[in-house]
Parts: sequence; structure tokens; C-alpha cells
Amino acid sequence: MKKGLLIALICLLFYACSRNNNNNSNCNFLINVGVNVSLNLNLPQYSQLNFVSNSVFVPNHGNKGIIVTNTGTGFVAYDAGDPNHSQNSCSVLSINGIEGTCGCMDENKYSLFTGQPLNNPNLPCGLKSYRAVLNGSNLNITN
Repeated sequence: MKKGLLIALICLLFYACSRNNNNNSNCNFLINVGVNVSLNLNLPQYSQLNFVSNSVFVPNHGNKGIIVTNTGTGFVAYDAGDPNHSQNSCSVLSINGIEGTCGCMDENKYSLFTGQPLNNPNLPCGLKSYRAVLNGSNLNITN
């Protein structure tokens, strides 16, 4: 009896600690590229980030660029590539207020506050996020 209970407990432990299979295999369109960029919020091209709900596109970083948003409680940074499309010329997100919109025909929309899909809740992937830390007037974005 004790042996059976011990085996059941060990099996339960292995099951609970098993690899997280919530990663959707469809969320592999964006590659893991190294990101380490510092934005000086005193410069004109980033000054809009000093105001709540404003976003800025930073090209030449990540997969398709980075979109940075001031949420009012901090900053968030997301890859500008649509994670639900193979990467091509139309899969770059454009900033529309507090939403990012894909340029492809389906026009996937994402919240630039949370990174979650807005117009289609069945999309398997949210935006790829990066770490954004404010240090004085510099915003450091890394992964």
C-alpha cells in the first residue's frame, strides 16, 4: 500500500513539474534576437514617451523593430513583427493610438499596453515582449 502511494505521489510530482506545453507551435514566426538598446527620452525622436499612452517605433532592433509605450505606470516594449504571420513586408505593426495593427490583409490588432490580440481572440500568439527599465532619462530595452 505504501509503495503504491509513493509511486503515485512521484508520478504526480513528475507530471506537475513536466515541461510547460502551453507554448503554441504556431508562435514560432519571430526569432530570438539579442536586443540591447538605450533610448534617451530627452531626444526629440523619443520625447513622446514622456506622456502617458504614447508609443514610439524604434527601427533596426528585434525582428521588425520595437514599439515602446508609456503605460502611465511604466514602459512596455514589444517586437513590431506580427507573431501570427510569417515575417514578410506586410507583417510589420503600425501604431494606431494604443493599438498596433498588422499591415497584412487580416489586419491583426494588438494592445500596445498588454500585447494581447484585440480583434481576433482566437489568435494563438500575443506580441513578443522585451524588458524596459527606466534609468534616469534613459530607457533601457533588453531581452
